[in-house]
Amino acid sequence: MSARETLHTTAAPAAIGPYAQAVAAGAYVFTSGQIGLDPATGELVDGGIETQARQVMANLAAVLAAGGLTFAEVVKTTIFLVDMSDFGAVNAVYGQSFPGTQMPARSTVAVAALPRGARVEIEAIAQRR
Repeated sequence: MSARETLHTTAAPAAIGPYAQAVAAGAYVFTSGQIGLDPATGELVDGGIETQARQVMANLAAVLAAGGLTFAEVVKTTIFLVDMSDFGAVNAVYGQSFPGTQMPARSTVAVAALPRGARVEIEAIAQRR
């Protein structure tokens, strides 16, 4: 059986509940969903959906880095949107983090609400090489 490792970084917002930022289990790292919180203040960033999406991806990159990973090792993501009309804007920001042809699998789900009034949340599964 593989050991589990809890990952944490101050470069991403602290968990706002009883969960880890990420857990490594064997060759895989499972991140908790990230919303557009500023790690320094713990507050939702000001601005529209693009600003929130950029902060989400920065937070996700920081959590992945805590496990020695980048977006290149991500194999699956899930995007949660409060409003599906934000799909295009989030998709554009999201795509900038995954250059090249090695895109991860992905699901996008509409939800009724997200913590702290966020409009987008993204979680990822990455594979250590």
